[in-house]
Amino acid sequence: MSDIDEQDEENFPDSHIGEMAWIDLSVQNAGEIKNFYQDVVGWESEAVSMGSYDDYSMNSPETGEPITGICHTQGINKDLPAAWLPYFLVADIDHSAAQVKAKGGELLTPIKPMGNDRYVVLKDPAGAICALYQKNSVA
Repeated sequence: MSDIDEQDEENFPDSHIGEMAWIDLSVQNAGEIKNFYQDVVGWESEAVSMGSYDDYSMNSPETGEPITGICHTQGINKDLPAAWLPYFLVADIDHSAAQVKAKGGELLTPIKPMGNDRYVVLKDPAGAICALYQKNSVA
């Protein structure tokens, strides 16, 4: 998850608990893959500085609104799988993470901060991977 998500209230003001709040893709060659999706889907890209490299916000060609992110597997994303990763909004990420373990799932990352928010990547008992995301959860 990149700095794109720090503006989640602006980008996702109507997101509700249980909904998919964001989806992104983390790969080693984000620039090349960004170009692929621009040509295939028609998204427009906007570079998002991550310091020594850029990740990308993929935006609607009609409205300019962010739709998804394409990120490098570096920095905060270094341990994410090369797959589209949906982020589901939860009310209490600590409780939800405990439920993942209690119900036979596995946490693939520790709970990580992103701006004022936190997220964790998990694998469910069937092997599917997704992330949980809680807004405004960093004290």
